[in-house]
Amino acid sequence: MDKQAMLETARQMVAKIDDLPTIPVVATQVLQLLDDPDVNVDKVADLMLTDQVMTARVMKMVNSPIYRPSQEITSLKRALVYLGIRHIKEIALTSSFISAFEDKGGVIDISTFWAHAFGVGMVSKIIAEKIRYADIEKAYLAGIVHDIGEVVLSYYQPETFAQILTTIKTRPVRLIDLEQEAFSTTHNEIGYCIAEKWNFPEAYREVILYHHTPREASNDPVLCAIVNLADLFCSVRDLYYGGNVWASFNLSEEEGWAILKEQHPNLAQLDIERFCYELDDAVPDVKELVASIFSKE
Repeated sequence: MDKQAMLETARQMVAKIDDLPTIPVVATQVLQLLDDPDVNVDKVADLMLTDQVMTARVMKMVNSPIYRPSQEITSLKRALVYLGIRHIKEIALTSSFISAFEDKGGVIDISTFWAHAFGVGMVSKIIAEKIRYADIEKAYLAGIVHDIGEVVLSYYQPETFAQILTTIKTRPVRLIDLEQEAFSTTHNEIGYCIAEKWNFPEAYREVILYHHTPREASNDPVLCAIVNLADLFCSVRDLYYGGNVWASFNLSEEEGWAILKEQHPNLAQLDIERFCYELDDAVPDVKELVASIFSKE
């Protein structure tokens, strides 16, 4: 089945969902404020404080292993100054994605799903830094949102999706192949349609659509390649929500790696084994972050 037909099927599925989550209003307002180059931190703090859940998450994240402050930060304003405008945008969006799909009772354990999402975000950031990609935060956010279509299937097609997850634990078959068989579309197309509804920038929409096939990307194939490799890495490093994933990870053989080497020939000299060890170091930090975000304290 061709991509356009799968996209059309996904649009029809998404159109039938009456209670599709939206990005919280405060997050949208925060993002609009942050687009102003002369933004006032006090103004951002005042707005964020009207959303207690977002404020609590910002405080947990700023004190997490990702941002590593030298001592605990206890004031929101100080947290925003410490983070800087670009990181506030990351955290506001991240908090929004979590809130949008929280407490809906889907098939996937939501904290395990977010462990994968944050893992892909953090590993994307590491890869982006390594190749000197122009926008590290974009790589992080693209990694976090790449699988939003999975969450939609988990909540709105629970019986069929549960069968798919059971099957991939026992048979060497890819998740997207079973999705295509069952729904005539996959989480890639469904995620793309959600991202359209949420007015995501084109770069993020493209990553969601092509993170398994980065060669098909035309807008920013390097960004798709970064997320593709980060996704594969996390899928074989115990940061995956679907049980056993029948995937192997040999960086030098991956399509995404070939794309990065074309753009950055100096990667040919990279010690791949050592690089994978560096990525491994991120795994405990991801697990600690997710545990803190979903703790009820």
